[in-house]
Amino acid sequence: MADHVQSLARGLAVIRAFSAVSPALTLSDVARATGLTRAAARRFLLTLTDLGYVRNDGRLFSLTPRVLELGYAYLSSLSLPEVAAPHLERLAADVHESASVAVLDGEDVVYVARVATARIMRVTISIGTRFPAYCTSMGRVLLAALPPAALDAYLTRARLRPLTARTITQPPALHAELDLVRAQGWAMVDQELEEGLRSLAVPIRDRSGTTVAAVNVSTHASRMTLAQARRDLLPRLQATATHIEADLTPS
Repeated sequence: MADHVQSLARGLAVIRAFSAVSPALTLSDVARATGLTRAAARRFLLTLTDLGYVRNDGRLFSLTPRVLELGYAYLSSLSLPEVAAPHLERLAADVHESASVAVLDGEDVVYVARVATARIMRVTISIGTRFPAYCTSMGRVLLAALPPAALDAYLTRARLRPLTARTITQPPALHAELDLVRAQGWAMVDQELEEGLRSLAVPIRDRSGTTVAAVNVSTHASRMTLAQARRDLLPRLQATATHIEADLTPS
């Protein structure tokens, strides 16, 4: 595209190379993750360091809290996190499990609101945390709501990696699972993102009925069977989604 600014795209790719799994990276790590040459990666990292978005201890680079400014405009203009927060707090207190809201961004889900009761994953989840959509309950709810052409495009380009022995990695099997999610109106993911983690999610829709986000409850497999999660968590989760929708689109 004529209006595409390649240097900006590359700079953003450097920022996205960092994650909860890889919070500190060497120059070689960044070059490998972004596909840039070492010389180009170095220029972008030094520029981001000068601007205050990256720090360098001599060998390792890491993001600074200033990167939060990049997402502040989006979050401050979006009422969803603020609206969802009190409902998540009530849900988490009611079921004694962590509750979250996420939106779809490309091939990932991005957490925009969360109330944690206990840490049940190796990775700490916070606002802005990203996970692959295909193996998360909120991701499947959001993928199931995509128009057919958009879903087909996703299944064509997505890299379905086996994060655990249970992860669905074949596009036809994932498509069938998403058909089920769409039909029943909720998603249950059993230890596909991480061993021991079970998650249940339902959609959050706007006034027109379009799915704009998803809300979930996560629990450890040792605390609750799949049948118990469906019986005890699903009705409360659905009620929470209804309350959030009502506050998002007041009459």
